[in-house]
Amino acid sequence: MSASLALRIDERVVFADGEAFGSAGSYERLTGRVRFWADPVGGNHPTVTDLDKAPRNESGLVEYAADFCLLKPVETARGNGRVFFDYGNRGNKRALQFFNDAPPSNAPITREHAGNGFLMRRGYTIAWLGWQGDLLPGEGRMRLEAPVATENGRPITGTVRAEYIVNENGIAVLPLSGLAPARSYPAADLDTRKARLTRRRYPDSRREEIPSDAWSFARVEESASVDGSGRDRAVIPSDSHIFLHAGFETGWIYELIYEAKDPLVLGLGHLAVRDFVSFLKHEERDAEGNPNPLRDGAARIEKAYAWGRSQTGRCIRDFVYLGFNADARGRRVFDGVMPHVAGAGKMWMNHRFANISLLPGQEYENHDTPVDRFPFSYARSTDHFTGREDAILKRPDTDPLVIHTDSSSEYWHRRASLVHTDTQGRDLPQPDTVRLYCWAASQHFASPIVTRPERGLGVYFHNTVATSMFFRANLDALDRWATDGTPPPPSRMPTRREGTLVTPEEWRASFPAIPGAALPRGPSRLERLDFGPDIDRGVTQEPPRPIGGEEYPVLVPACDADGNDLGGVRAPMAGAPLGTYVGWNLRRPELGHGAMLGITGSYIPFPETEDERRHTGDPRAAILERYPDAEAYVAAIRKKAEELVAEGFMLEEDVERVVAAAANWGGGRHAVRLPPRPRTRPS
Repeated sequence: MSASLALRIDERVVFADGEAFGSAGSYERLTGRVRFWADPVGGNHPTVTDLDKAPRNESGLVEYAADFCLLKPVETARGNGRVFFDYGNRGNKRALQFFNDAPPSNAPITREHAGNGFLMRRGYTIAWLGWQGDLLPGEGRMRLEAPVATENGRPITGTVRAEYIVNENGIAVLPLSGLAPARSYPAADLDTRKARLTRRRYPDSRREEIPSDAWSFARVEESASVDGSGRDRAVIPSDSHIFLHAGFETGWIYELIYEAKDPLVLGLGHLAVRDFVSFLKHEERDAEGNPNPLRDGAARIEKAYAWGRSQTGRCIRDFVYLGFNADARGRRVFDGVMPHVAGAGKMWMNHRFANISLLPGQEYENHDTPVDRFPFSYARSTDHFTGREDAILKRPDTDPLVIHTDSSSEYWHRRASLVHTDTQGRDLPQPDTVRLYCWAASQHFASPIVTRPERGLGVYFHNTVATSMFFRANLDALDRWATDGTPPPPSRMPTRREGTLVTPEEWRASFPAIPGAALPRGPSRLERLDFGPDIDRGVTQEPPRPIGGEEYPVLVPACDADGNDLGGVRAPMAGAPLGTYVGWNLRRPELGHGAMLGITGSYIPFPETEDERRHTGDPRAAILERYPDAEAYVAAIRKKAEELVAEGFMLEEDVERVVAAAANWGGGRHAVRLPPRPRTRPS
């Protein structure tokens, strides 16, 4: 028997006060639960790690469940017949934030949550499903309840490795998972002598052993003392927390290796997405006879598209690579997918003792995970270290169309060059069904709503380049491509052939000598690691073993005289810059001096006047040398926006939005203090 499901609607409410969105009319929000059944023996689905070890019901099936949410036209037939599946991010809804420029919300219901209304005006049904099985409840996160695997009813144990970096003083207790919303794998034994805790200053520094009596598997509770003289504290043994008695020191990399128990069957997240979306596309009723909420009279879903950013962009790549884009009857699930800022990674999900919430490996954070393993590209290539051939796209009958987008940050932090090079760093042509776009000079998290530049944990302002207009144009392009075969604009990313994809050494030699600016040592390296003989069955050895010092080449975009990226698509702010916008940032000295701040970029303002430029020795032209007044800057932004519309990377409706944002050229997303223009006295 193949996987099946039953859908229960718990709430049905009007969205955005019933406002009508063009021809699609008003929208409603449906929320509820989906119960799934999976056959661990003869199911028509790809391998799910440890599914054969999950509890079974009387019918021999594995049961699991997930939250779901739909935003749909009240009259389904008035929609465009398309499901837009937002993978979310660690259980959080993201699509309205990035496609509609709306404030983030896990319970979108008000008119404000509709933002500019783009997805609704297009008539999409927006769908969410809890696919991540290691999330804890809270803050409206979408969750999947995954079963625990056992060995014939006995607990399964295994070695787990976790890293911790704290960025504020006074922290002594952390969940073993490292993240409050993520379930920790319980320690099988609370005896710290059977575990190993170390710390190191930099990733390649020697590890310092922390004595077993200096820490505990424990948590701490505090309350006011009974007599009011202070605070009382209790240290409580806990199989899910680590307590460092002297507290964690900021900026150090702590590593814990311990024996854990009770692995979750997290690969069921892929199966849940497959069966849920296939049901919405194809079925009249669920396994219990409940109607498909998207079947309204003659209404049918013709296409399904998936979008995910960062973690969920990698999830899409993993979903396709493992073969989940074919449903139980061999039909294509997603007609097109849009992985964003995924870099060259897939997921650490269909593995025993995986931690899905953790960020993947970067220069300073979360090292040596199985996320970045060959194959990296959609195109077929050969791993020159092993001779193995593989590709993410290898099932032409069910593979989706792909529009893959990365920012500059992914080239520095997430090895994005390997998406479009072979394992020796040479340009790798992509299939005709793939488009790759680098959003040049932008960063990993580009919020559509920015009130002022922030430094956060970084030395420099975070990169503030706005890019949400690209999402809207890409979705329209994907829909035309899937509907009538009209191809999107050709791929645009830095390449070796054009000299816009370079080694770190070549980049450093060409980056401008900005006064006082420190540069990163280079992008995140990618060392080949041996995760053990059972890695393909989802079981890893910890820690992994380096393989002879072999590394895959990681390349970065070349830069112009201002330090801004060459190659790729430049958003209007990057095309008419007020500063240098890069994909990297550096940690503040007390938090890891000289190391890059993971997945974060920088904005380094240009000198404001010619006097300032000369006095500081800045090689970059001053703002007032580039744009004599605000009107000139706005005109430059408009020109760039109109060029992007002509090239197919922006919609006409977004031109006035970016022009309006540019009017406040010394505020908003920028941090300059432009002097008023002197008035000429009449003669």
